[in-house]
Amino acid sequence: MESKQDLPKKMVAELLGTMGLVIAVMGSVMLAMNSLSGLPGFVVAGAAGGFVLFAMIESLGKISGGHFNPAVTTAMIVSKDIDAKNGLFYMIAQFIGGLVGALLVLVMFYQSPGPVDSFFVGILSTTPDWLLYHAISEFLCVFMLVIVVFCCVRSGSKYTSLAVGATVGGMIMCTASTFYANPAVDLARIFSNGGDQISIVTAIVFMIMAFIAAVVASLVMSWLYPKASSS
Repeated sequence: MESKQDLPKKMVAELLGTMGLVIAVMGSVMLAMNSLSGLPGFVVAGAAGGFVLFAMIESLGKISGGHFNPAVTTAMIVSKDIDAKNGLFYMIAQFIGGLVGALLVLVMFYQSPGPVDSFFVGILSTTPDWLLYHAISEFLCVFMLVIVVFCCVRSGSKYTSLAVGATVGGMIMCTASTFYANPAVDLARIFSNGGDQISIVTAIVFMIMAFIAAVVASLVMSWLYPKASSS
């Protein structure tokens, strides 16, 4: 039986994992813009995001389960793989981790507009920079991610971290929205000062699509691949 004292450790693990993921996807775009001219940012972000997410799950997954994504945690709540109270604390840690990661990227890639200016650009912008196909893309991305997570966990795969990292990295490079697919990343990207910055309107739309997709995917997978009976 889990101790209540385990929850703070799990929250820190989720914070660090989400922070690492945000640094990878946002920092790689900034690096591509500043130093890797000619190389598409989504290619660099796909490689960086996939590799770093693999490393984060492999290193921190034993502590918290390696969600690093409020949508994945939502799916786990719906399937009763985690209780709602702990899930809420997971999500709080994930959102904080995403914001810390965004701040660190802004500090590392300090340029004009600087971090202070950039922190207000996305918040003040009410002009949506998404189209219907971006919203559909985000739904598909989260749906596929949850399917991969569920199938790997339910089957007891030894390659869950690799499969999830490959899914994220690959779909960044082949989807219309470039696979934000993570409400914590959506929030963090409001504060980006690079080409991956999104408006608060877009972030809200992407978050809504992510949570809807997580619930739908969880219900589908709970029927398709139910948990083994403990009896």
